[in-house]
Amino acid sequence: MRIKIGVLAALLLFALASIFYFSNRTTRAPVWLDNRGKPIQAHGGGILKVGDEFFWFGEDRTQGLDPTRKYVACYSSKDLSHWTFRNQVLNLADPENLGPGWIVERPKVFYNAKTKKYVMYLHLDDSSYKLARVAIATSDTVDGDYHYLKSFRPLDMESRDIGQFIDDDGTAYLIFESRPTKGFVIAKLSDDYLNVDKQMSLVPKPLEGGALVHYNGLYYVIGSHLSGWTSNSNVYATASSLEGPWAGFKDIAPPEKRTYDSQSSMLLKIVGDKTTTVIFMADQWEPKTLWDSRYLWMPLEISDGNLHLPRPKPWTIDMTTGIVTYKNRLWN
Repeated sequence: MRIKIGVLAALLLFALASIFYFSNRTTRAPVWLDNRGKPIQAHGGGILKVGDEFFWFGEDRTQGLDPTRKYVACYSSKDLSHWTFRNQVLNLADPENLGPGWIVERPKVFYNAKTKKYVMYLHLDDSSYKLARVAIATSDTVDGDYHYLKSFRPLDMESRDIGQFIDDDGTAYLIFESRPTKGFVIAKLSDDYLNVDKQMSLVPKPLEGGALVHYNGLYYVIGSHLSGWTSNSNVYATASSLEGPWAGFKDIAPPEKRTYDSQSSMLLKIVGDKTTTVIFMADQWEPKTLWDSRYLWMPLEISDGNLHLPRPKPWTIDMTTGIVTYKNRLWN
Protein backbone atom coordinates (compact mmCIF):
# COMPACT_ATOMS: atom_id res chain seq x y z
CA MET A 1 0.00 0.00 0.00
CA ARG A 2 2.84 2.39 0.79
CA ILE A 3 4.31 1.81 -2.63
CA LYS A 4 0.95 2.47 -4.27
CA ILE A 5 0.45 5.64 -2.23
CA GLY A 6 3.98 6.74 -3.13
CA VAL A 7 3.33 6.13 -6.81
CA LEU A 8 0.01 7.98 -6.63
CA ALA A 9 1.71 10.87 -4.84
CA ALA A 10 4.41 11.01 -7.51
CA LEU A 11 1.81 10.95 -10.28
CA LEU A 12 -0.19 13.67 -8.54
CA LEU A 13 2.93 15.79 -8.16
CA PHE A 14 3.75 15.28 -11.83
CA ALA A 15 0.20 16.20 -12.83
CA LEU A 16 0.28 19.36 -10.73
CA ALA A 17 3.66 20.28 -12.19
CA SER A 18 2.28 19.71 -15.69
CA ILE A 19 -0.77 21.84 -14.97
CA PHE A 20 1.46 24.61 -13.61
CA TYR A 21 3.74 24.37 -16.66
CA PHE A 22 0.96 24.48 -19.21
CA SER A 23 -1.00 27.14 -17.33
CA ASN A 24 2.11 29.32 -17.46
CA ARG A 25 2.65 28.36 -21.09
CA THR A 26 -0.40 30.18 -22.41
CA THR A 27 -0.23 28.92 -25.96
CA ARG A 28 2.01 26.80 -28.17
CA ALA A 29 1.91 27.03 -31.92
CA PRO A 30 1.39 23.89 -33.98
CA VAL A 31 4.35 22.43 -35.86
CA TRP A 32 4.74 24.27 -39.19
CA LEU A 33 5.66 21.90 -42.03
CA ASP A 34 7.33 22.72 -45.33
CA ASN A 35 6.60 21.20 -48.76
CA ARG A 36 8.56 18.09 -47.77
CA GLY A 37 6.43 17.49 -44.68
CA LYS A 38 9.35 18.44 -42.43
CA PRO A 39 9.25 21.04 -39.62
CA ILE A 40 10.41 24.44 -40.85
CA GLN A 41 13.83 25.26 -39.43
CA ALA A 42 14.00 29.07 -39.63
CA HIS A 43 14.46 30.14 -36.02
CA GLY A 44 15.27 33.75 -35.15
CA GLY A 45 14.66 34.49 -38.79
CA GLY A 46 13.83 37.27 -41.18
CA ILE A 47 11.85 37.75 -44.38
CA LEU A 48 13.01 39.24 -47.69
CA LYS A 49 10.55 39.83 -50.52
CA VAL A 50 11.85 39.34 -54.06
CA GLY A 51 9.24 40.09 -56.72
CA ASP A 52 6.02 38.45 -55.57
CA GLU A 53 7.82 35.83 -53.49
CA PHE A 54 8.84 35.87 -49.84
CA PHE A 55 12.08 34.25 -48.68
CA TRP A 56 12.32 33.19 -45.05
CA PHE A 57 15.80 32.72 -43.59
CA GLY A 58 16.49 31.32 -40.14
CA GLU A 59 18.68 29.18 -37.93
CA ASP A 60 18.58 25.55 -39.00
CA ARG A 61 18.48 23.57 -35.74
CA THR A 62 17.66 20.19 -37.26
CA GLN A 63 18.67 17.27 -35.06
CA GLY A 64 21.76 15.38 -36.14
CA LEU A 65 23.61 18.25 -37.81
CA ASP A 66 27.36 18.53 -37.26
CA PRO A 67 27.63 20.39 -33.92
CA THR A 68 30.93 22.00 -34.97
CA ARG A 69 29.19 23.87 -37.81
CA LYS A 70 26.29 26.36 -37.94
CA TYR A 71 23.52 26.40 -40.49
CA VAL A 72 20.97 28.75 -42.03
CA ALA A 73 18.01 27.46 -44.04
CA CYS A 74 15.95 29.30 -46.67
CA TYR A 75 12.30 28.78 -47.62
CA SER A 76 10.05 30.53 -50.14
CA SER A 77 6.32 31.28 -50.31
CA LYS A 78 3.85 33.47 -52.15
CA ASP A 79 1.12 33.33 -49.52
CA LEU A 80 3.09 33.30 -46.22
CA SER A 81 1.42 30.01 -45.37
CA HIS A 82 2.86 27.30 -47.62
CA TRP A 83 6.66 27.21 -47.60
CA THR A 84 9.02 25.46 -49.99
CA PHE A 85 12.48 24.49 -48.80
CA ARG A 86 15.05 26.08 -51.10
CA ASN A 87 18.48 25.48 -49.65
CA GLN A 88 20.65 25.28 -46.60
CA VAL A 89 22.21 28.56 -47.64
CA LEU A 90 24.86 28.71 -44.91
CA ASN A 91 26.96 25.77 -43.75
CA LEU A 92 29.69 27.41 -41.71
CA ALA A 93 32.69 26.08 -39.83
CA ASP A 94 34.09 28.13 -36.94
CA PRO A 95 35.12 31.24 -38.91
CA GLU A 96 37.41 32.91 -36.37
CA ASN A 97 38.62 30.15 -34.05
CA LEU A 98 36.00 30.94 -31.43
CA GLY A 99 36.16 27.47 -29.94
CA PRO A 100 33.51 25.01 -28.73
CA GLY A 101 30.04 26.42 -28.23
CA TRP A 102 30.41 29.27 -30.73
CA ILE A 103 27.10 30.50 -32.09
CA VAL A 104 25.37 32.03 -35.09
CA GLU A 105 21.92 33.53 -34.49
CA ARG A 106 19.16 35.61 -36.09
CA PRO A 107 20.14 35.68 -39.78
CA LYS A 108 18.72 38.63 -41.75
CA VAL A 109 19.16 39.04 -45.51
CA PHE A 110 19.13 42.28 -47.53
CA TYR A 111 19.35 42.75 -51.31
CA ASN A 112 21.70 45.48 -52.50
CA ALA A 113 20.53 46.72 -55.89
CA LYS A 114 23.79 48.63 -56.47
CA THR A 115 26.11 45.63 -56.07
CA LYS A 116 23.47 43.02 -57.00
CA LYS A 117 24.50 41.02 -53.95
CA TYR A 118 22.41 39.39 -51.26
CA VAL A 119 23.92 40.31 -47.89
CA MET A 120 23.28 38.24 -44.79
CA TYR A 121 23.83 39.70 -41.32
CA LEU A 122 24.15 37.37 -38.31
CA HIS A 123 24.87 37.57 -34.62
CA LEU A 124 28.25 35.90 -34.14
CA ASP A 125 29.45 35.02 -30.66
CA ASP A 126 31.54 32.71 -28.51
CA SER A 127 30.12 30.38 -25.90
CA SER A 128 30.20 33.08 -23.21
CA TYR A 129 28.47 35.72 -25.35
CA LYS A 130 31.38 38.10 -24.83
CA LEU A 131 32.39 38.52 -28.48
CA ALA A 132 29.12 40.32 -29.35
CA ARG A 133 29.71 40.93 -33.06
CA VAL A 134 27.84 40.87 -36.33
CA ALA A 135 29.01 38.66 -39.17
CA ILE A 136 28.38 39.12 -42.89
CA ALA A 137 28.00 36.52 -45.62
CA THR A 138 27.08 37.21 -49.24
CA SER A 139 25.57 35.42 -52.23
CA ASP A 140 24.85 36.23 -55.89
CA THR A 141 21.40 34.63 -55.63
CA VAL A 142 18.78 34.81 -52.92
CA ASP A 143 18.76 31.07 -52.23
CA GLY A 144 22.34 30.31 -53.21
CA ASP A 145 25.29 29.43 -51.01
CA TYR A 146 26.32 32.33 -48.80
CA HIS A 147 30.03 32.85 -48.25
CA TYR A 148 31.45 34.22 -45.03
CA LEU A 149 33.07 37.63 -45.43
CA LYS A 150 33.92 39.16 -42.04
CA SER A 151 32.75 40.09 -38.56
CA PHE A 152 32.89 43.34 -36.60
CA ARG A 153 31.23 45.34 -33.85
CA PRO A 154 28.89 47.82 -35.54
CA LEU A 155 29.86 51.41 -34.73
CA ASP A 156 32.35 49.84 -32.26
CA MET A 157 29.47 48.75 -30.05
CA GLU A 158 28.51 45.35 -28.68
CA SER A 159 25.90 43.57 -30.81
CA ARG A 160 23.86 40.52 -29.83
CA ASP A 161 20.25 40.15 -31.01
CA ILE A 162 19.85 41.75 -34.43
CA GLY A 163 16.86 42.80 -36.50
CA GLN A 164 16.37 44.21 -39.97
CA PHE A 165 14.28 47.05 -41.32
CA ILE A 166 13.75 48.35 -44.85
CA ASP A 167 11.92 51.67 -44.90
CA ASP A 168 9.32 52.67 -47.46
CA ASP A 169 12.00 54.51 -49.47
CA GLY A 170 14.11 51.34 -49.68
CA THR A 171 16.76 52.42 -47.16
CA ALA A 172 18.15 49.48 -45.18
CA TYR A 173 18.76 49.48 -41.44
CA LEU A 174 20.20 47.08 -38.89
CA ILE A 175 18.80 46.87 -35.38
CA PHE A 176 21.22 45.57 -32.77
CA GLU A 177 21.19 45.17 -29.02
CA SER A 178 24.03 46.94 -27.21
CA ARG A 179 23.90 45.95 -23.56
CA PRO A 180 26.34 48.57 -22.16
CA THR A 181 24.15 51.35 -23.62
CA LYS A 182 21.04 49.80 -22.00
CA GLY A 183 19.06 49.77 -25.20
CA PHE A 184 19.16 48.79 -28.84
CA VAL A 185 20.44 50.80 -31.76
CA ILE A 186 18.79 51.51 -35.10
CA ALA A 187 21.56 52.13 -37.64
CA LYS A 188 21.71 52.81 -41.38
CA LEU A 189 23.73 50.42 -43.52
CA SER A 190 26.49 51.62 -45.83
CA ASP A 191 25.85 51.93 -49.57
CA ASP A 192 27.12 48.41 -50.23
CA TYR A 193 25.47 47.00 -47.07
CA LEU A 194 28.81 45.61 -45.93
CA ASN A 195 29.12 47.95 -42.99
CA VAL A 196 27.02 49.94 -40.53
CA ASP A 197 27.25 53.58 -41.48
CA LYS A 198 25.27 55.76 -39.10
CA GLN A 199 23.32 55.53 -35.85
CA MET A 200 19.81 56.84 -36.31
CA SER A 201 18.68 56.45 -32.72
CA LEU A 202 19.08 54.53 -29.51
CA VAL A 203 15.89 52.98 -28.16
CA PRO A 204 16.51 53.87 -24.51
CA LYS A 205 15.36 50.72 -22.74
CA PRO A 206 17.17 47.44 -21.96
CA LEU A 207 15.52 45.33 -24.66
CA GLU A 208 16.43 42.75 -27.27
CA GLY A 209 14.66 41.10 -30.21
CA GLY A 210 14.20 44.49 -31.86
CA ALA A 211 11.60 44.74 -34.64
CA LEU A 212 10.44 47.85 -36.49
CA VAL A 213 7.75 48.98 -38.92
CA HIS A 214 6.59 52.27 -40.49
CA TYR A 215 2.81 52.45 -40.53
CA ASN A 216 0.50 55.41 -41.24
CA GLY A 217 3.17 58.02 -40.57
CA LEU A 218 4.52 56.51 -37.35
CA TYR A 219 7.42 54.20 -36.58
CA TYR A 220 6.57 51.38 -34.20
CA VAL A 221 9.39 49.51 -32.48
CA ILE A 222 8.95 46.30 -30.49
CA GLY A 223 11.40 44.60 -28.14
CA SER A 224 11.50 41.96 -25.43
CA HIS A 225 12.95 42.30 -21.95
CA LEU A 226 16.26 40.67 -21.08
CA SER A 227 15.12 37.34 -19.68
CA GLY A 228 17.19 34.89 -21.71
CA TRP A 229 15.18 32.04 -23.23
CA THR A 230 12.23 32.73 -20.91
CA SER A 231 9.40 34.62 -22.60
CA ASN A 232 8.23 37.96 -21.22
CA SER A 233 5.80 40.72 -22.04
CA ASN A 234 7.17 42.42 -25.15
CA VAL A 235 6.70 46.19 -25.32
CA TYR A 236 6.41 48.83 -28.04
CA ALA A 237 7.11 52.51 -28.47
CA THR A 238 6.42 55.01 -31.25
CA ALA A 239 8.20 57.91 -32.92
CA SER A 240 7.48 60.20 -35.84
CA SER A 241 11.01 59.68 -37.21
CA LEU A 242 13.76 57.11 -36.85
CA GLU A 243 15.78 59.66 -34.89
CA GLY A 244 13.20 59.48 -32.12
CA PRO A 245 12.39 60.36 -29.44
CA TRP A 246 10.58 57.10 -28.69
CA ALA A 247 7.45 57.46 -26.60
CA GLY A 248 5.33 54.95 -24.76
CA PHE A 249 6.76 51.52 -23.98
CA LYS A 250 3.48 49.74 -23.46
CA ASP A 251 2.82 45.99 -23.39
CA ILE A 252 1.74 44.59 -26.75
CA ALA A 253 -0.45 41.98 -25.03
CA PRO A 254 -1.72 41.32 -21.50
CA PRO A 255 1.45 41.04 -19.34
CA GLU A 256 0.40 37.74 -17.79
CA LYS A 257 0.37 36.14 -21.27
CA ARG A 258 4.10 36.85 -21.76
CA THR A 259 3.48 37.66 -25.44
CA TYR A 260 1.85 34.24 -25.74
CA ASP A 261 5.15 32.55 -24.90
CA SER A 262 7.01 34.22 -27.73
CA GLN A 263 9.80 36.69 -28.47
CA SER A 264 9.72 39.27 -31.26
CA SER A 265 11.81 38.66 -34.37
CA MET A 266 10.41 40.88 -37.14
CA LEU A 267 7.47 43.01 -38.22
CA LEU A 268 6.35 42.38 -41.79
CA LYS A 269 4.18 44.93 -43.59
CA ILE A 270 1.87 43.75 -46.37
CA VAL A 271 0.53 46.63 -48.47
CA GLY A 272 -2.61 45.53 -50.31
CA ASP A 273 -4.95 47.48 -52.56
CA LYS A 274 -7.64 47.44 -49.84
CA THR A 275 -5.68 47.66 -46.60
CA THR A 276 -2.23 47.41 -45.06
CA THR A 277 -1.55 44.62 -42.58
CA VAL A 278 1.40 44.37 -40.18
CA ILE A 279 2.36 40.85 -39.09
CA PHE A 280 4.10 40.20 -35.78
CA MET A 281 6.68 37.44 -36.33
CA ALA A 282 8.03 35.76 -33.21
CA ASP A 283 9.73 32.64 -31.92
CA GLN A 284 8.49 30.31 -29.23
CA TRP A 285 11.83 29.05 -27.96
CA GLU A 286 12.48 25.56 -26.58
CA PRO A 287 16.07 25.96 -25.30
CA LYS A 288 16.59 22.26 -24.51
CA THR A 289 15.13 21.14 -27.86
CA LEU A 290 15.77 24.09 -30.17
CA TRP A 291 14.74 22.06 -33.21
CA ASP A 292 11.22 21.99 -31.77
CA SER A 293 10.96 25.75 -31.22
CA ARG A 294 7.80 27.06 -32.87
CA TYR A 295 6.71 30.26 -34.64
CA LEU A 296 3.98 32.67 -33.63
CA TRP A 297 2.82 34.94 -36.46
CA MET A 298 -0.22 37.16 -35.94
CA PRO A 299 -1.60 40.31 -37.59
CA LEU A 300 -1.36 43.27 -35.24
CA GLU A 301 -4.14 45.69 -34.39
CA ILE A 302 -2.74 49.19 -34.92
CA SER A 303 -4.70 52.44 -34.64
CA ASP A 304 -3.91 56.03 -33.62
CA GLY A 305 -0.49 55.18 -32.20
CA ASN A 306 -1.72 52.14 -30.28
CA LEU A 307 -0.58 48.60 -31.04
CA HIS A 308 -2.05 45.33 -29.79
CA LEU A 309 -1.25 41.66 -30.34
CA PRO A 310 -4.51 39.69 -30.21
CA ARG A 311 -4.74 36.16 -28.87
CA PRO A 312 -3.35 33.79 -31.52
CA LYS A 313 -5.71 31.90 -33.79
CA PRO A 314 -5.51 30.54 -37.35
CA TRP A 315 -5.66 33.13 -40.12
CA THR A 316 -4.96 33.71 -43.79
CA ILE A 317 -4.16 36.84 -45.77
CA ASP A 318 -5.13 37.83 -49.30
CA MET A 319 -1.84 39.06 -50.75
CA THR A 320 -3.63 41.28 -53.30
CA THR A 321 -6.04 43.06 -50.97
CA GLY A 322 -4.10 42.77 -47.72
CA ILE A 323 -7.27 41.59 -45.98
CA VAL A 324 -6.91 39.03 -43.19
CA THR A 325 -9.47 36.27 -42.64
CA TYR A 326 -9.61 34.49 -39.27
CA LYS A 327 -10.78 30.96 -38.67
CA ASN A 328 -13.37 30.69 -35.93
CA ARG A 329 -11.23 28.87 -33.38
CA LEU A 330 -8.29 29.54 -31.10
CA TRP A 331 -5.09 27.66 -30.56
CA ASN A 332 -4.82 25.40 -27.53
